[in-house]
Amino acid sequence: PRQVEVKTAPEPTASTTGAPSVQLTNNLSQAVNVYVTVTGGNELFLRQVAANTVEKVPVSGVASGSTVTFKAVTVDGSRTYQSRSSPLSPLFLWSVP
Repeated sequence: PRQVEVKTAPEPTASTTGAPSVQLTNNLSQAVNVYVTVTGGNELFLRQVAANTVEKVPVSGVASGSTVTFKAVTVDGSRTYQSRSSPLSPLFLWSVP
């Protein structure tokens, strides 16, 4: 039999894609689904962030400087957290709760 090596491509980072990102600190005991809303626009699902972790999530398709609000919803749907409305910076820092 042939030997095959399988690798996973690295996640794109804001520095390689040029996309702004949100660094979310999830202090909850369950995962959250993270969304972004551009003022006057639609809500966009970004990623699920595991419990008790810090994750840098790229915000693709949203221009840096756009006024946005981030939302995190616990996976069981029982709690929703929202960030302040703010211009999207290259790295937006946000903690839940």
